[in-house]
Amino acid sequence: MLSGCSSAVEVSVPGGGTTTACRSAAWPDSVAGQARRDTSPADPAVAAWGDPAIVARCGVAALAPTATECVEVDGVGWVPAPLSDGTRFTTFGTDPALEVLVPSTYDPAPLLLPAFDAVAKTLPRNDLRCR
Repeated sequence: MLSGCSSAVEVSVPGGGTTTACRSAAWPDSVAGQARRDTSPADPAVAAWGDPAIVARCGVAALAPTATECVEVDGVGWVPAPLSDGTRFTTFGTDPALEVLVPSTYDPAPLLLPAFDAVAKTLPRNDLRCR
């Protein structure tokens, strides 16, 4: 049965993943037409879809005020950061935050963010907002 284990997406569970909102995250069944995949470890605070994997982690540290562009999608603030092969989006104004890693295969990446509205909107708000 090792073949089933090898298909799981390796993820790290964030420290804030134990919050109630992250433990009961309503992850979508699919993102960008990609089916949900198993993660290792299997934890309700993390999820993945497709190959290459789109990865979401609930419970990352909240972002501090930043001069980096903040994009608002469906009332949720997101701060993008370039990765070597894609973009990391982190919610802005939530504590803890939700992080979504989108491989460049799925560009334009911001079009995937509405799939995470249900989870992002359950996270506790702080005083920060996109400007």
